[in-house]
Amino acid sequence: MKILFVSLGCDKNLVDTEMMLGKLLDKGYEFTDDENQADIIVVNTCCFIGDAKEESINTLLQMAELKKSGQIKALVAAGCLAQRYKEEIQQEIPEVDVIIGTTAIESIVEALDEVFEGEQHNHYEDLNAKPLTGVNRVVTTGGHFAYLKIAEGCDKHCTYCIIPKVRGNFRSVPMESLVEEAKQLADKGVKELILVAQETTLYGKDLYGEKSLHKLLHELAKIPGIFWIRILYCYPEEITDELIQTIKNEPKVVKYLDIPIQHGADSILKRMGRRTNQKQLRDMIEKLRQEIPEICLRTTLITGFPGETQEDHEELYNFVDEMEFDRLGVFTYSQEEDTPAAMMEDQIPEEVKEFRQQELMELQQEIAFEKAQDMVGSILTVMIEGKVAEDDVYVARTYRDAPNVDGYLFLNTTANLMTGDLVKVLVTDSNEYDLVGEIYHD
Repeated sequence: MKILFVSLGCDKNLVDTEMMLGKLLDKGYEFTDDENQADIIVVNTCCFIGDAKEESINTLLQMAELKKSGQIKALVAAGCLAQRYKEEIQQEIPEVDVIIGTTAIESIVEALDEVFEGEQHNHYEDLNAKPLTGVNRVVTTGGHFAYLKIAEGCDKHCTYCIIPKVRGNFRSVPMESLVEEAKQLADKGVKELILVAQETTLYGKDLYGEKSLHKLLHELAKIPGIFWIRILYCYPEEITDELIQTIKNEPKVVKYLDIPIQHGADSILKRMGRRTNQKQLRDMIEKLRQEIPEICLRTTLITGFPGETQEDHEELYNFVDEMEFDRLGVFTYSQEEDTPAAMMEDQIPEEVKEFRQQELMELQQEIAFEKAQDMVGSILTVMIEGKVAEDDVYVARTYRDAPNVDGYLFLNTTANLMTGDLVKVLVTDSNEYDLVGEIYHD
């Protein structure tokens, strides 16, 4: 039996996909990237915002056509959309044989066995079940980097966010399980670990009575073969002095931090249910840059939140202009049912949201281009991602670039390099968001 997996949404969802692949591989299933060769299709869905929900539904409908025609024998819906809209999927897309909830991914083998025995049972667990551990994951990111999901769920309950309702409360993965998983990944050739969770900064609070991300980083840094450790999704109010010092002093932890702040105007931050105000954000950013001058800061913003006035937007614009984030993404507010923000008055028209988003992105573009130009002349260690066909040019990432969201460095060299190699480079030029370099010789 050949299985095609379609993994949608975030990197945390991708880890779930890789765990399901590992379970199935152990049972002798084979995998394919070609829907024409597949006997079974599993769609790991997302429903975080409207666009993601639409993509998940369209993908399920597309695969349902293959089931109708008899081309495939089974169709499985997993992940957040499947958890949130299980009844609707059963009614509207009857071609789906099995629905697997977000905390029941370990049931993938059992679910498929049932389908081929002529039974159909959907699989759900308590939303606050312990995170799945001890799975021999199938790494799908190319082999040289992998995501390490250190916790599941979220307790923050921001007013725009559906995650606690589809992923449950915050639950840390035990440290010994994460270290063992990281060792397995290193044995498979992974050189960069990217730590992810709905919120990484609270790691360990539920298990050990204190925030323990810095302790986890020290343990992961001991693993031979791991050279870079990158941290995503750090809530600013939870960043500790211990964490800052660990990023500063632990050589394997790259000087990069993803801090989703969502807005810069106090009135909107309050309506969002965020735990910080603008002054606290400024203080944290200043502290990070003072302690770690070379740190690269990424953030994400939501524009067009209910009640956002032109004055609020201008305050956010000025805040971004002053803070000069190294990396920044802007999403327009998505009105998600069953969230407090969806019921708020003064919803913003789509065209206003999009105009404000464009204004912010144009500002950030100027900042990013200037920052890229400032990197010319610096010497950096880069990780090779691949080669430009028929050219003596390699695509690489610096410590300032997380996969799939940030920029690249284009390395001009006739040397024979492999994906995952770490190479010291002199930056010779910049091209918009990206850098150009050559191998540095001492």
